[in-house]
Amino acid sequence: RIWGIKGGYKGVTKPNDWVRLTPEAVESIHTQGGTILVSDRGNPPAHEMAAVLKAQGVRQYFVLGGDGTHRGAMESFTACLDLDYECAVIGVPKTIDNDVPLLDQTFGFDTACTEAERSVDSAYVEATCNANCIGLVKLMGRHCGFIAMNATLAARHVDVCLIPEMDIDLDKLLAHITQLMRTQGHAVIVVAEGCGDTLIKGSGDTDAGGNKILADVGVWLKGAIQDHFKKEKLPLTIKYIDP
Repeated sequence: RIWGIKGGYKGVTKPNDWVRLTPEAVESIHTQGGTILVSDRGNPPAHEMAAVLKAQGVRQYFVLGGDGTHRGAMESFTACLDLDYECAVIGVPKTIDNDVPLLDQTFGFDTACTEAERSVDSAYVEATCNANCIGLVKLMGRHCGFIAMNATLAARHVDVCLIPEMDIDLDKLLAHITQLMRTQGHAVIVVAEGCGDTLIKGSGDTDAGGNKILADVGVWLKGAIQDHFKKEKLPLTIKYIDP
């Protein structure tokens, strides 16, 4: 028997809500986006999850997710050992950020890049169809710039790509953007959300999953560019896209 646990780790402790996965139940799953099991953040104590796995007789426990999810999987495995219960825990690397070490590519990354490129293409259309216009796109990438970088390479008409792995000098960046606008009259800029912890800093708070809540670098960068162009007395329109 195969069961699907709804609601991430929170659902582990609610076996009455588990969903039986039969061939009939999943035969058209490939036509649907997202997950039929519903994602959620936050982890119950690992020993509580292990106790439920033992009580339900679960022997193979498949966990799909990113680095945080895999940390939880390891905690669950350790808790099962503490109960002297044999349960194989299998981690499946599924994260659009592609930030799981030792792996070339995670599930979801290719789709994310495809969708991100569409946003970049839209920004290019906006930038070239309006006078003195910048198309600014903020893309996913909490601590890495893989999506932003790959979408930029795929689109081929991005003028500036900012990722958290870079050391960015704001004054030089603004000067370069100014030069782009003076010479070609438009520009496309891509910024990864992870720059909300490098270019600027957030409050330091964390979400239910233990991830640091980042400052909104897209809105901040838009304001910084507008302020700079106002100071230089140059005309400017910014079309901001946050897919």
